[in-house]
Amino acid sequence: MKKEITTMKMLAQALNLSISTVSRALNDHPDISEETKIKVKQLAQSKNYIPNIFAKGFRKHKSNIIGVIVPNITHYFTATIVRGILEQASLQGYRVIISESNDDVNKQNEMFHTMIQFGVDGILASLTKMTRNIENILPIIDTLPLILFDKVSDKIPCTQITINDEEAAFNAVEHLINIGKKRIAIIKEREFSYTSEKRYAGYLRALKEHHIEVDEKIIISVDDISLQQGKRMANILLSIKKRPDAIFAITDSAAIGVIQTLNKFNIKIPEDIAVIGFSNSRNATIIKPNLTTVNQPGNTIGKTATKYLIQEIENENDNDVIVKKTIEIKTELIVRESTFSVS
Repeated sequence: MKKEITTMKMLAQALNLSISTVSRALNDHPDISEETKIKVKQLAQSKNYIPNIFAKGFRKHKSNIIGVIVPNITHYFTATIVRGILEQASLQGYRVIISESNDDVNKQNEMFHTMIQFGVDGILASLTKMTRNIENILPIIDTLPLILFDKVSDKIPCTQITINDEEAAFNAVEHLINIGKKRIAIIKEREFSYTSEKRYAGYLRALKEHHIEVDEKIIISVDDISLQQGKRMANILLSIKKRPDAIFAITDSAAIGVIQTLNKFNIKIPEDIAVIGFSNSRNATIIKPNLTTVNQPGNTIGKTATKYLIQEIENENDNDVIVKKTIEIKTELIVRESTFSVS
């Protein structure tokens, strides 16, 4: 049997008051007597009355709710961003609705429309890696504030919070070169991944600036940059006649898979092959040897994105205040055992 939800109308009927009087009593309006306020609040408490925030938002044209869309909420880095969003939103008096697209473009488009239907004041979104057609996203900007974070698109004219993926990858590969590595492989995603292509560009720039020839045989592209794929791709790289002396994987998961395979074949890390990952996940310090990786401050990204979104929400009618821009959050290369300097 379906449980009955107590509404404001039910409270009003029980007390023989108007709905507007009950509403004002619950909100401590000065026009309502203390006696009436006490009666209304006591009944509301006894009936477990919970205000309908969506109805309230509809009346006030503001819900104090932020919508968040991410490709995969179980990813460690994404989880740290979401934690930052939740902390900052709570600090500024906003609630958060979170949804994941599962890296599906159609579902992502559906989520955008669902957030609007829920009456959110603004949306924070990390795009799917396959987002190419932005025609379904552009109308969102005319409807309510939108800020992109992590996986972004330079085709969408809105504020974007990200890291400099190219520079971070350049620093990672240059570190490998500085410890004496000259044949550096990369494991990346196939084309159409914005983040992957930026990191690949950093890889290529580091090789070029240090006059190291690019070898297509050790540039590995996969659909899913996971631990299992890291294991598989490491096996492929080990089967090459002229093996790499270092491997840069654009995610920690793939890098950890690489280390597991190298350990399986008793290959010395980093003496024979050094390994670098990207994101500084919790598993980076569990795997042996510990993984050198690029630290992405997810919590800072989440908090920064939320601050800018709320600023846009609360200054929505003042076009002089809102300036669309790209905010780059600094990364840091965390050097650990998988790339200790080889003498």
